[in-house]
Amino acid sequence: MKVLVVEDEPKLAEYLRKALTQSSYVVDVVADGLSGLHLAREQAYDLIVLDVMLPQLDGFGVLSALRKSSHVPVLMLTARDSIEDRVKGLQRGADDYLVKPFALSELLARVQALLRRGGMSASTPLEPAMLVLDDLEVDLIRRRATRGGQRLDLTAKEFTLLTLLLRRRGEVLSRTVLAEQVWDMNFDSNINVVEVAVRRLRAKLDQAFDRKLLHTVRGMGYVLERRDE
Repeated sequence: MKVLVVEDEPKLAEYLRKALTQSSYVVDVVADGLSGLHLAREQAYDLIVLDVMLPQLDGFGVLSALRKSSHVPVLMLTARDSIEDRVKGLQRGADDYLVKPFALSELLARVQALLRRGGMSASTPLEPAMLVLDDLEVDLIRRRATRGGQRLDLTAKEFTLLTLLLRRRGEVLSRTVLAEQVWDMNFDSNINVVEVAVRRLRAKLDQAFDRKLLHTVRGMGYVLERRDE
């Protein structure tokens, strides 16, 4: 799923980019309203996180212009906790409103709720709160994974890696794809990072169980699937 973040505070923008990327979203970030409106019109996004106070064109202006041609879900961010601002945003077509400062868990929950609400493009499947494969369960909201009822002690990167593999279960993902999606790396020289992470994830995911779920496809990459032997 692809998310556009329009936020002019560099630290917050980077924080949002990392958090959403770690939750397996593909993220674009721009720092002004005009650039945000341009990207929103030119590319297909499943959701837009839009700040109110922006240079060149504020969030209300972006939203008003966008709603003339698009129904993409929009989560607005504002530092001003006033009823008037929230009403103004909702009247112009915002789907939800979040006041700064906010907890990351709340933002991710609201993003997931908006995507599940049916505002996505018809070609995008609804995102469940729980991903399941055999006896493996991944709770996307609480960011917890269990197998056979046992909690898996995963790092943030391992959870992101597992979630990506589970979302695309049965599909062989190359090391390059995993590096780009999980670590935002674009160079083959960093592929060993992926191999180490997969090895550690496999130890936690499969070592204590007879049925293995994470498989290596030689020369191609990795796949998460149940194989009946």
